[in-house]
Amino acid sequence: MTTTENEAGAESVRTRLSKRLDDIGWALFFVMTGGLWLAPNDAVPRGAWLIGAGLIMLGVNGARSANGLRVNRATLVLGVLAVLGGLGDRLTFRWSLFPVLLILIGLAILLRPRR
Repeated sequence: MTTTENEAGAESVRTRLSKRLDDIGWALFFVMTGGLWLAPNDAVPRGAWLIGAGLIMLGVNGARSANGLRVNRATLVLGVLAVLGGLGDRLTFRWSLFPVLLILIGLAILLRPRR
């Protein structure tokens, strides 16, 4: 087997692992969302959905990093914002998550290096 074939095989494994991690993240997201919707409203703490979604995004990125895969910066930022928003909601600290998110997305687009 040549070096090029070895590199192609390694890339294929990395691509499959990346897709599998994305699939696991989506599966956890749907299971969490469905479970929270089935639970009685008074049994679900405020901010639980945002905290859960954020932790899933951060967990998938952690798994990516631990396996030498590229971390998705967008879901990393969204994960942090979701956890902070959920904690703020849980602690009844009111701040507008959506406008902050829009500002951060705009800044990321402006500061993104040109390719």
